[in-house]
Amino acid sequence: METVIIETGNQQGIRESVSLAVDYLEKGSIVALPTETVYGLAANALDAKACAKIFEAKERPEFDPLIVHVSGEKMLRTIADIPEQIEATLSTLINEFWPGALTFILPKKEIVPEIVTSGLDTVAVRRSKNPIFAEIINTFELPIAAPSANRFGSISPTSANAVLSELSGKVPLIIDGGACSEGVESTIIKIESVTGRKKPSIQILRPGPVTPEMLKKFGKIEKNPKSKTSSKEPTSPGQLDSHYAPITPLRIVSSPDTFTPEPSKKYALLSYRGQKKDGYLELCEWVQIETLSPGSGKLPEAAVRFFFALRKLDQLGVDEIISEPIPERGIGLAIMDRLKRASHKYS
Repeated sequence: METVIIETGNQQGIRESVSLAVDYLEKGSIVALPTETVYGLAANALDAKACAKIFEAKERPEFDPLIVHVSGEKMLRTIADIPEQIEATLSTLINEFWPGALTFILPKKEIVPEIVTSGLDTVAVRRSKNPIFAEIINTFELPIAAPSANRFGSISPTSANAVLSELSGKVPLIIDGGACSEGVESTIIKIESVTGRKKPSIQILRPGPVTPEMLKKFGKIEKNPKSKTSSKEPTSPGQLDSHYAPITPLRIVSSPDTFTPEPSKKYALLSYRGQKKDGYLELCEWVQIETLSPGSGKLPEAAVRFFFALRKLDQLGVDEIISEPIPERGIGLAIMDRLKRASHKYS
């Protein structure tokens, strides 16, 4: 299969790419599309055969459910049954964060194929704010399943070229919408009503751009012991222990004094802010240093650069990537979540 990249540099390019993407989706094909988080591998979410192509191209196990994208609350209600006890909270969160990087776990309707939900009775749903993705789903007029457009378990793609390096020959069309603006995958939550409590419970199943600090005024944030699982029965997307991993072994070094380089090995450094006073820059003769947010260290900037920087280091052919820890506040919680999962494979 030949993989074609279509650029969307101007309005005519956007119109042509939207038309072509919709044509592919209507014919039951898969297409790589830009979102604000990472690039997604898209198919008609109501077409089981089309969604099976996602699993095949990604080499994704069928026990790992997909996220379904909708154009708005009206389309959401065609695929999800919304419990009355959480409806008010759900509507408030939709008004606050949609379109955007927030995914809800909700009871599914039978119209959603089992392959999409991995046999679960719930479906993961979000609405992207990427204008190209939005135009495509509005034109297509059906829900779109779109997990990250990469090989299962590997580094998520935040550019069209990253998709090509991951899935060349496995996807017929990539719509190039430029770099992703958020850089890490959406926050996934589950809302539950609690007897005797005014505010509902909000379980964060995967941290992302919508942070606990942003959600706490809408409900009680629950620490979810099942946010990661090594079992083959995840209850939502993004729950596997080992994920987002480079080919090169990756290790998080929590303190510089705990790292002793081996003379025979070559190392690369993933630095948070690239400052000498943090103690990592002079630990050894690094083959390369990639800094997520030079200077004072801004977490949103670090998130945007994270997968891009990790992919660059993975291409060096070093023996090990060493990562500085990231402050676990705001979107830093999501970055550290991805780092821990990326390093789990080698720990």
